[in-house]
Amino acid sequence: MTDELRTRIRKLSQQYAYDSIKMHEAIAAKAGLSGTDHKYLGFLIVNGSMTAGELSKLTGLTTGAVTGLIDRFEKKKLVKRKFSKEDRRKVIIEPNIKNIMALLEPLFAEFGRKSEELIASFSSKELKTIETYFLKALEITNETTESHKKN
Repeated sequence: MTDELRTRIRKLSQQYAYDSIKMHEAIAAKAGLSGTDHKYLGFLIVNGSMTAGELSKLTGLTTGAVTGLIDRFEKKKLVKRKFSKEDRRKVIIEPNIKNIMALLEPLFAEFGRKSEELIASFSSKELKTIETYFLKALEITNETTESHKKN
């Protein structure tokens, strides 16, 4: 691979990250959410019910920021706070998957369709290369995140 190609790929990766942020900001605004709040709903969709502390750890947000996040979600009926049966001091955040999906699915429908078409346009070998890139890029990203959290 030439230096020129490496540079182009690095710049495209950066541009993809920047444009992705802009897209998610636009979707959040259309959903009546602030910033990338809708991305945090994804953590709840994937992981299910959890405590605010667990959500804080998972997202990297402070517990205060998570409290504000949950307040905003609760106001829109996207989550519900419930007391833990084992320890009434502990509050469990329970996602309302039906309401979350009703809010977000229409906003991602076209993006999802086009993304599926794009993926289908690659051969199995090309997809394996893309998968390898993303797995290794995620590893680097997560290592960097962890190293900055420790310092």
